[in-house]
Amino acid sequence: MKFKKIAALSTAVIMSASMLVGCGNNKSKENTDKSFKIGMVADIGGINDESFNQSAWEGLQKAEKDFGIEVKVIESKQASEYLQNMESLLDEDVDMVIGVGYTMKEDIEKQAKNYPDKQFVLIDETYDSIPENVTPILFRENEAAYLTGLVAGKMTENNNVGFIGGIQTPVISRFEYGYKAGVKEANKDCNVNVQYAGTFSDAAKGKSIANQMYGNGSDIILAAAGGTGLGSIESAKEQNKYAIGVDRDQSDLAPKNVLTSALKKVNVGVYDTVKEFIEGKLKGGQEKVYGLKEDGVGIPETTKNLVPQEIIDYVNSMIEKIKNDEIKVPSNEEEYKSMQK
Repeated sequence: MKFKKIAALSTAVIMSASMLVGCGNNKSKENTDKSFKIGMVADIGGINDESFNQSAWEGLQKAEKDFGIEVKVIESKQASEYLQNMESLLDEDVDMVIGVGYTMKEDIEKQAKNYPDKQFVLIDETYDSIPENVTPILFRENEAAYLTGLVAGKMTENNNVGFIGGIQTPVISRFEYGYKAGVKEANKDCNVNVQYAGTFSDAAKGKSIANQMYGNGSDIILAAAGGTGLGSIESAKEQNKYAIGVDRDQSDLAPKNVLTSALKKVNVGVYDTVKEFIEGKLKGGQEKVYGLKEDGVGIPETTKNLVPQEIIDYVNSMIEKIKNDEIKVPSNEEEYKSMQK
């Protein structure tokens, strides 16, 4: 079943990374000699957000290089474009559509029903009943944030750190409560200030909130806020304070100020899923979850540039405890409060 476009694509940017010919059979295929076309719809943050979307795009680009597939990405200007952008890719007969972000949940579900012979990937959300041709990819962001909280708790000089969230969602809550739990584990006397910006795409607002937090005594801030969080890193540079990156290793943005980053390896999830699809091993209708055990989250090697080795050793010991299920990192307020009792 295929629908015609309702309107011409006017605001989205379409990038083609190669010019290979697609094939007609769109289910998970075993013949890797065939060409594949994989499309991705980025959310309003865009593929140069230094964060979530960029990581997803990097994973798809690596798959293109390793497997000789054709990849396309459409950057969305607003959420109302998601459905039409998926439709544009499907009109080009892609074999798989990857939707970056929980806000595409309903649109992915709708298109999966409309195109049962295509495969779909939804990043950061899942369904009570997962469609057979959809693969949700989830992450244990709380585990990565916990590690950065351990670093912050040990590195703070004021016993005062901050957290800036984009929009209050289950994903960002996992960052918040994982971070707070890590801080408290490393330093029970440390205060954690929390503020939400209400947006993932306003660097100026992120900078303003960070300026206020630094002015009130916080000396380290983790911002899980997409493009908004870039403003907090800029503030750290200007205030000569410390920031913690998110999703990708963001130390290159401020080498003297980014202590570490809460890595959420969306690139790994995208790459692995595309690889399984090409090899005919992808089982739709099942979610994939990436945590420390799966090497889907963590902190970067660059942490050693600003963090003493004894603190890194301490963090590594806690990583092993998490992997061995000796520590269960909270993912929400209820679990966090229970852990603090």
